[in-house]
Amino acid sequence: MSSSDGGSLTGLSSEEAREFHRIFVKSAIAFTGWAFAAHVLVWLWRPWSLARETASVDMIEGVTTLAAMLPVLV
Repeated sequence: MSSSDGGSLTGLSSEEAREFHRIFVKSAIAFTGWAFAAHVLVWLWRPWSLARETASVDMIEGVTTLAAMLPVLV
């Protein structure tokens, strides 16, 4: 489906496509790094693991509250 002049579907030349790909990959790696760092910092602030004994009770209370609100939302 490329045009008769040898261009691509996007209209980018091979060099432009490589440059776009390099920038895209670097941006994706940077975003993943920032997201990982943010998750680590939040986990250090408030761990979400079920290591605490009360965490399962808190979770059950949250589900119960959500289930009670469900008929109102629908």
